[in-house]
Amino acid sequence: MLTIHAAGLLLTAAPGSAAVPGGAVAVDGGRIAAAGPYEDVAAACPGARVRHWPGVLTPGLRQWHAAWLLGNAYFPDPREYDELGDRPLTGERLAALEMTETRRAGSVRRGLQQMLRHGTTAVAATGGFKDPAVATAVARSGMRVVPARLAPGIPADGPDLDPLREGRDLPGCVEAPLAVGGPADLAAFDVPDEAALLAVGAGTCVATVLGGRLVYRRR
Repeated sequence: MLTIHAAGLLLTAAPGSAAVPGGAVAVDGGRIAAAGPYEDVAAACPGARVRHWPGVLTPGLRQWHAAWLLGNAYFPDPREYDELGDRPLTGERLAALEMTETRRAGSVRRGLQQMLRHGTTAVAATGGFKDPAVATAVARSGMRVVPARLAPGIPADGPDLDPLREGRDLPGCVEAPLAVGGPADLAAFDVPDEAALLAVGAGTCVATVLGGRLVYRRR
């Protein structure tokens, strides 16, 4: 079924491309069928289901440091928030935690869910993820695994779940720009423009589409 994702501003992240006010992307299966002004996309896709999002619509983001985050941090279960808080545990707090295979597998799944909540659709790992628990969870999530050969170094205080915190522009934070025929990996952020997105960050994500599937929607 054709689905149109529309927002106040479309940012394709293609080199030299201009923002499209009132833009939209039509998704057919796992691919992009059309992109441009909403009126043009809707005319090209009659009968399509339409989802309207606030703010800007962009390609899905790329998380360079997924292996570190999933392997060196513990993502608490909501039932543990009163005791552990809702932020990932690292360092001494992680070392003090009694870890079991079941607990760690749950952490990895929740870590991937947190990445989706930040508009992430691609995770970097050269040669794939070596940790079986991580590799299995990533495969089940449908996240795209991309090479990490150009990844920046790990910050001294550890990487951030927000891919935009690397200090790059939007094209530098995505795996591929939005293009007709390309993968339908999208994210919508409740900000007015690219400058605001880079300033405030990916925590403003309201929806993530991976391979044409709506895998996260802020309630």
